[in-house]
Amino acid sequence: MPICPFPTPAKDTRPAASPSSTWLYLLERFEVGVVHIDRELRVIGMNEFARRALPVQDKLPFGKIVTSFHPEAAKAKLTLLLGQAECPVSEAPPVTMIINIPERVLLVKVSKIGDEERNTVGYTLVFYDITDEVAMKLEPGRAPETAGKRQLSKIPTVKQNRVLLVDVPSVAFIRSEGHYTWVHTAQGSQFCNLAISDIESRLDPQLFLRVHRSYIVNLSQVDEIVRDDGRMTLRMLCSAGTPPLEIPVSRSSAPRLMEHFGLADMAAIRG
Repeated sequence: MPICPFPTPAKDTRPAASPSSTWLYLLERFEVGVVHIDRELRVIGMNEFARRALPVQDKLPFGKIVTSFHPEAAKAKLTLLLGQAECPVSEAPPVTMIINIPERVLLVKVSKIGDEERNTVGYTLVFYDITDEVAMKLEPGRAPETAGKRQLSKIPTVKQNRVLLVDVPSVAFIRSEGHYTWVHTAQGSQFCNLAISDIESRLDPQLFLRVHRSYIVNLSQVDEIVRDDGRMTLRMLCSAGTPPLEIPVSRSSAPRLMEHFGLADMAAIRG
């Protein structure tokens, strides 16, 4: 099996964030937005924070079906929130959604409201705007297509019915699973409610590359590039005694990967 090794990059030696700075205690630290929705999923009311945080003047949501003014990518997730599908994680905390209002990161939870017979009469949507906690504004000198957008500095994930913010440099790779993702670090994998395309658009492209429709990798944690029978895979850095983990690389992503590592002219591993 031909293998293309290259110098092992230096590991991140910065101290890990303390638990007090990692865990979100939403009720203590954030204002809460509240939106009331009737049984037919029409918006019928909201509190003042929701009016300030959401594009009410642009969308004019009152009396409209709540999914009608969400992007296509968010509709399936909102449908899940409204109880028409099951979340992959039991007892999950508020689901994370990125909504273009513009470029915000919201933690969203929906509860059904029932009458005395427990028949559904409507829904209450509660959200927290955590953009400033997990994202940073890009420098003005960036390319026009990315200027003004926010990159994630932390990725909101789910652990034991709580929201854990994972520092982006500690992420080895991200794997998609339907509308959701799994964020992998040296400590294990964490469920994330964000779609892989949402995360990809908010990571530094100099540090992270989507090498496959189902995988984004941290390029600083790639140990080897392997070519076997025309297929290319990446071996990631791993702890001593742990079997090497291989990530598939699609043919369309291979040229960018090779260029990043200065291997574009190595015909032996193209493919």
